[in-house]
Amino acid sequence: MLDDPGYPASDDWNPRTHRTAENYDLHANDDRPVRPTGEWNTGRIVVEGNHVEHWLNGQLVVGYELHSDEWEALVEASKFGVEEHYARAPSGSIGLQDHGTPVWYRNMKIRPMSEPVAIFNGEDLDGWTVHGTERWYVENGELVCESGPDAQYGYLRTHATYTDFELTLEFKQEADGNSGVFFRSTIDGTRITGWQAEVAPPGLWSGGIYESYGRGWLIQPEPEKDAALRMGEWNEMTIRVVGSRVTTWLNGTEMIDLTDDKIGDATGHIALQIHDGGGIKVRWRNIRVLELEER
Repeated sequence: MLDDPGYPASDDWNPRTHRTAENYDLHANDDRPVRPTGEWNTGRIVVEGNHVEHWLNGQLVVGYELHSDEWEALVEASKFGVEEHYARAPSGSIGLQDHGTPVWYRNMKIRPMSEPVAIFNGEDLDGWTVHGTERWYVENGELVCESGPDAQYGYLRTHATYTDFELTLEFKQEADGNSGVFFRSTIDGTRITGWQAEVAPPGLWSGGIYESYGRGWLIQPEPEKDAALRMGEWNEMTIRVVGSRVTTWLNGTEMIDLTDDKIGDATGHIALQIHDGGGIKVRWRNIRVLELEER
């Protein structure tokens, strides 16, 4: 919290990353709706697990994942790089800082966040519907999708629908691995309308967003981010959908951050996909959803 115009850059001090609503000494954003000195600003800090957001006057300014590779690199390059315990405590106090000039606060509120809900019980497909002839079954507490004799597209969709949420799951590609996670989708037979966070072999844009029966690829991760995928091992993917904004992470690496009005107008099911072509086998586990409020 800073009187930004009162602290202009100079030869011996650059306030960037120190301004109102930025993540001090780590993340900057030049697009911040700061109101003039003497007027009230509304700030909001959201912490859900390792995901953190800074909001200012209704606009998201900064979002980041604690302890991700990107975050660790920024900490190392900051004034906090020498602090062994910086942001490592699992919980702690909330504090207001005095920096020698008057500041007024009001309407301070804290709302505990809900806990994620498991949508796969590890025993059977209760809560899900199979679409197509490809195989979906439970083995050793894991959900398995496997190409069937028809080698066509197949889907496993939730009975429930979800609009704003954070979905976390783990997957392991045993063969080929061309699959995906649909959100805000509708499905008739094996024709699905909606958006897919890609799960695919190396080099095929895992974590990117594809619009089925529509515009095709909306965004693909930068090529160097493909190194986050661990082919043949367990991977953790997080998909966060709030309003028109979608963000995906793979093993702690942010893969894409997309804002799209068409996505913002939709709601629908979560669905897992198995691609056509045959020879595919993917395992899934720890599928959890945290429903969110649009901010």
